[in-house]
Formats: sequence, C-alpha cells, structure tokens
Amino acid sequence: MGDRRSTGPILHAGQAADREDGTQKRPVTPGPVLPARELEGDLLLLVGKPAAAARAYAATLVLSPNRARSLFGLAHAAELTGDMATALAKYQEFLTLMAKADGGRPEIAIARRAVASR
Repeated sequence: MGDRRSTGPILHAGQAADREDGTQKRPVTPGPVLPARELEGDLLLLVGKPAAAARAYAATLVLSPNRARSLFGLAHAAELTGDMATALAKYQEFLTLMAKADGGRPEIAIARRAVASR
C-alpha cells in the first residue's frame, strides 16, 4: 500500500481507536473482541510503520494487559525497528502467557525462534 493510499485508512483506524479508548465499558459487558487500537497496530505494520504499530500495541496493553495478540504484535514491531531488548522481552512474555496453548500456532514458533536466537 502506497503512502498516499494508506493515509486515509490509517487516519480512520486511529480515530476509531480514539473513540473506543474514550468509551466507558460497563462492568457486566465484555471488552472488545478485537480492540480498535490493536487493529490499528496491525494496519500500521502492513503499511511498513513498525514504530507507530509498536505504540498502538503498547496502548492496547495498557487497557488490556497480557493480551496475546498485542504482546506478539509489540514484539514483532519492536524487532522490525531494531529494538531487540523490547522484542525479546515481549516475545518471552508472550511465550509465558501461551505456555499451555496449542503449540501449532505460527506466532509461538516465531517467538520461540526469536528468543532462541538471542
């Protein structure tokens, strides 16, 4: 996706995430299945903006600590920016969280390789 074509979708994703961040969640309702801020991080990674993606994933983790997709996304984004300390820490956090998960998930294999290679 070129910069000009990605500007609109990124802007709208950020606006949606800002709205969701400002929405009060009632104690008896579940949180969002896929937080908008996490989806914004996914989009930013797709268009080659890993530093911005890392910020989006980190913001998701503030509101939803230990969220597996955001931990993995933050680790991957940090790796792409060259921040190996954060990448390794978040990959390890992800692996600890997923210790009893289905080992066939590709994210687990990626995280294991990253941690083993350092």
